[in-house]
Amino acid sequence: MTAAPTIDRRLVALLAVACGATVANLYYAQPLLSTIAGEFGVSVGTAGLLVTVSQIGYAAGLAFIVPLGDLLDRRRLVARLLALCAVALVGAAAAPSLPVLAVALGAVATTSCVVQILVPLASTLAAPAERGQVVGTVMSGLLTGILLARTVSGVIAQAAGWRAPFGVAAVAMAVLTVALWRALPRVAPPSELPYPQLLASVIRLVREEPALRRRMVYGACGFAGFTVVWTGVSFLLAAPPYGYGERTIGLFGLAGLVGAVGASGFGRLTDRGHNKAGTGATLATVLVSWGLLALGGHSVLALILGLVVIDFAVQGQNVLSQGVIYALGPEHASRVTTAYVTSNFAAGAAGAAACSLAWSAGGWGAVCATGAAIAALSLLFWLTELR
Repeated sequence: MTAAPTIDRRLVALLAVACGATVANLYYAQPLLSTIAGEFGVSVGTAGLLVTVSQIGYAAGLAFIVPLGDLLDRRRLVARLLALCAVALVGAAAAPSLPVLAVALGAVATTSCVVQILVPLASTLAAPAERGQVVGTVMSGLLTGILLARTVSGVIAQAAGWRAPFGVAAVAMAVLTVALWRALPRVAPPSELPYPQLLASVIRLVREEPALRRRMVYGACGFAGFTVVWTGVSFLLAAPPYGYGERTIGLFGLAGLVGAVGASGFGRLTDRGHNKAGTGATLATVLVSWGLLALGGHSVLALILGLVVIDFAVQGQNVLSQGVIYALGPEHASRVTTAYVTSNFAAGAAGAAACSLAWSAGGWGAVCATGAAIAALSLLFWLTELR
């Protein structure tokens, strides 16, 4: 019996880099919120709505663009989206006002949904026995991009101004456009449905697949909490008793790299059949991490430890959940991705808005209470799976 072909490791590495660099576009603004607020003469809470705009734009791309990965030539689709993203990043770097910046960042976020075409593509190209590990590796790159984005943005902004990170990102997207056009194989799209029916089939999959629905809840709670903590950390570190600048705030993103490094390990848990227990452990760990984060209001060590723990657990849950939804069948990998990640980022948008409101109402304590409530909800829902 002939073994299933394995995916080229160099291509896996390129996909991981591409996912990390592209998803980072969503987070470059976060450590810059105080500076952007001062530039345009608005409150920090108002500037924080840029995060909400990005999450909404990304959710729109997930809902209406990512399903095309099951219908169109993914190589061509990926190249076009990355090129448009580069143009939108140039617009963000040159924005003369906050509304223009918001529109540009919305366009950046919408086209950055390309990462959710690349992840299921990696799953499709991998042999079944290595699928969890391959998805975990690509997700490690994606999560590294999420976490290092704040560090990179803060360092570049400190040296060259808050607009510079968007200009550098535009160059990166142009380079990736060429690299992926040359490296991606031509794979026939698995669906011939008309576009309206393709979109409708996403809803049908959600209705017919209970495992998908459950994982959408886990993912939504996890990403809402993730957005709450990283939006709130920007506010906390810029205010007394810390009063840090953009570069220092950005360096806190390094604390989350533990989660990115651990992501591929969680993929192996899926390959070995330990998904359900692993999911429960990650959800419980998220809840515990909020206690550490609450102490971080006055202790930088507790804050760093809390960030390490919550990122490790949230990203582990995400990899475990994607292992479940991609096992539902490669013929609709992009559409289950649409359902899963759209719910994540819609919840992320709500989490960013809730964080801004909580910070205005009660500072860091209110932010941590909001995050802990979301974590408790997801853990209670997991207990119903056992029953």
